[in-house]
This record gives sequence, C-alpha cells and structure tokens, in this order.
Amino acid sequence: MRPTTASPCITTNRIAASRDFYQTYFSARLTFDCGWYISLELGQGLSLQFMEPQQGQPVCNTEGLTYNLCVEDVDGEYRRITAAGLAAALPIEDHPWGDRGFAVKDPNGVLLYIYSNREPAPEYKPFVIASGAA
Repeated sequence: MRPTTASPCITTNRIAASRDFYQTYFSARLTFDCGWYISLELGQGLSLQFMEPQQGQPVCNTEGLTYNLCVEDVDGEYRRITAAGLAAALPIEDHPWGDRGFAVKDPNGVLLYIYSNREPAPEYKPFVIASGAA
C-alpha cells in the first residue's frame, strides 16, 4: 500500500479551541466544518482532523503524542509564534541528530515539535538513511 496522504484525527471535546489554535498560530485553512468534525489544511497534503466523540467513543489520550513539523526557518517561526503569545513547551535549541527546533502544545495536549533540518553531528551521521531508501 502507498497512501497519497495521511492525516491524524483527534477525538476531543475541544473542537472550537482546536480550530482557533491552528488557524491563529499555523494559518490552517478550514476545509470542512459540520460542528462536531473539522478538517484543517496546514499545507499541500498536510491536514489534521478533530471530532467530538460519537456514540460512546472515548476522547483521545494525547499524552506522549508529538507531531513533527519541519519548516524552512525555525527561528522565524519561533519569533512569530512566541510574539503572538504562545509559550514554548520546549525551548529552541540545536540537536546533534540534525535539527534545530522547539515545541508548543495544542489545546488537546498534543506536542508540536517545530524544526528545521541541520547537518547532524559526526556521531549521528552513520544513522542517516538516504532519501528514497526503503
């Protein structure tokens, strides 16, 4: 199987807060909203969905869930997001495995790790797998 897209859907009672958060801080475009289910597009082929629990369905336990969002200019995104009033859950810093990043939390407790790729330190270079290798 080779899906053309993949998008997570969080079951939550925080539909409006989720919509507002992603539209405010990530310029998400609302592509579907029937009140209890929303779809937000973050970019070409990148979307997130949120839905209220249906017929006894449990709310998603997001503890430990992290979405990694690669951006071109992580320092610019850090300045933009913190200037807009969102506090970083993890500070911006360089990592030896080959990125520079920081994290924020969405209204559901999902950790959003925002990063830009960097050259990995020598001790991590042996673990880099060439793009397209499977």
